[in-house]
Amino acid sequence: MMYKKILLLLFVVCLSSAGFAQTIRDRSNSYIGKIESDGTIRDRNNSYCGKFWSDGTIRDRNNSYVGKIESDGTVRDRNNSYLGKVYSDGTVRDRNNSYVGKIESDGTVRDRNNSTMGTARGVPRHYAAAYFFFDFR
Repeated sequence: MMYKKILLLLFVVCLSSAGFAQTIRDRSNSYIGKIESDGTIRDRNNSYCGKFWSDGTIRDRNNSYVGKIESDGTVRDRNNSYLGKVYSDGTVRDRNNSYVGKIESDGTVRDRNNSTMGTARGVPRHYAAAYFFFDFR
C-alpha cells in the first residue's frame, strides 16, 4: 500500500560523490531516470520530476512538499506520518516494522522475497530505498 514497486521519480539523492548524475534502472536493467548532482530528478525522457533537498525534503515537479527522509533513515509523508525506516545496513522496514526489502552495498534493490527490483548505483541507501519502497502520491 504505502510501499510499492514504484518507478516514479519522486524520490532522489543528494549530491553524488562523483559529482555527476546517477542512473536508476528497473529490474530489466532498463534506464528509467537519473538523479543529478544538485538533487534534481529526471525521468527517462529527461523531464523534470522533482527534487531532493539536502535537508531531506522531497518536492515534486510542482514544488509541492511530498515528504522527508530524515538523517537517521526515517521516512515521513507530507503529513509527517511515519512510513518506515531505512537502516544503515540497507534493510528497509515499514511502519509496522515488517521487512520490505534491502538496498545492497552495490546499489542493487531487492524486495522482501530477495528478487531484484532494480539498481541505484551511487545513490545513498536511504534515498534509493525511499525511491523504490515508499509511495508519496
